[in-house]
Amino acid sequence: MPTPINFRNLDLNLLRVFDAIMSEKSLTRAAKTLSLTQPAVSNALRRLREHLNDPLLKRSGQGLEPTSRAKELWPQVRAALKQLEIALNPEDFDPTHTTQAFIVAMADATAAELIPGLSKILELEAPHANLRVIPLTTRDPRTLLLEEQADMAVGYFPAVMADLTAQAQAGESLGFEHERLFEGEYVCVMRRLHPLSQRPMTLDDFCAARHMLVSFSGRPFGFVDQALASLGRERRVVVTVNQFSTAGRAVLNSNLITVLPKHFVRVAGLEEQLSIQALPLTVPPVHIDLLWFTQGRSNNAHTWLRDAMKRSAMEAMSRF
Repeated sequence: MPTPINFRNLDLNLLRVFDAIMSEKSLTRAAKTLSLTQPAVSNALRRLREHLNDPLLKRSGQGLEPTSRAKELWPQVRAALKQLEIALNPEDFDPTHTTQAFIVAMADATAAELIPGLSKILELEAPHANLRVIPLTTRDPRTLLLEEQADMAVGYFPAVMADLTAQAQAGESLGFEHERLFEGEYVCVMRRLHPLSQRPMTLDDFCAARHMLVSFSGRPFGFVDQALASLGRERRVVVTVNQFSTAGRAVLNSNLITVLPKHFVRVAGLEEQLSIQALPLTVPPVHIDLLWFTQGRSNNAHTWLRDAMKRSAMEAMSRF
C-alpha cells in the first residue's frame, strides 16, 4: 500500500512533467514537449519521486522503464489532466465543419467490415474530417490508447475485457471504457480441392494439418492453440502472418489451412473460392469491442465517432 502523501504540498506541475515523461519515455523528448530544459525536467522528476517515495522510472538500456507504481498512476494522472484541459477549453464539436483527423486501430478483417459504412457516414456527416486506420498489432491496445497513438481500438480483446471487469468489481478506477460492436465466430478455411475439404473435419484431422496462423504479435500461438492445450492437444503452425487477408489468399494455392472470422470470409469475397468448415473444437465466442481511454469526461468528437462506428457495425451485421 503506497504511503499517503500531503496533497496540499504537491506541485501539480510535477504531474504534467510525469505525464510527458511517461508518454515520451525520455527526459530529453519530454523536455522538448514541455518547452523546458532537461535539468528542469530531471529536477521535477526528483521532486515527484520524493513526494511519492517511489523511483517511478528506472534506466533500462537506452530508455526508461516505469515502475509498477508509475504504471498504476499514469492512467489516472492523464485522465485528470485531460479533464482539466477540457474544463478550461470547452469543446464545441460540429461534425459538419470539423477538420479533425481520427485515428483508429483495427485488424484488416474488422476494417473490411466497418470501413465501407463508416466512409459513407463521414462523407455525409463530416465531409472535412479525416480517418486513419492503423494496424492492430496486439490483443491489448491500452498502451497504444494511453500514449494517444490512436483515439480508439476495435477488435477481440478477451484478456483486456476480463481485466477491466475484475477492476470494476473491485471498485477500482478503470481509465478505459468499452462497448460491444458485434459478435462473430471463427471457421476453418482451405482451398476447395484440399484433401480435408471432402469430408467433415475431425479433431485429429485438424491437429495433423499444416496451419497458417494470423497473429498480431507474431507469436505462433493463439486462442485456438489455448483451446487445444486445454484438451491436451496441439497443432502444427507452419506459417505465421499478421493479416487475415494474407491468410485467406495464401491458402487458395496451398495445402495450408487457416482459421478466419466467418464474417470476413463473406465480406472479402472469398466465400465462393474457399472450402469452409466448422472448427472441430469449442472455442470462446468472438466479441468485437470498441475500446477507448477515458479522458476525464466525454469528448464530443470521440462520442460522435463512436456513434458512427456503432451505426456502421449495425449496418454491416444487417447484411448477414
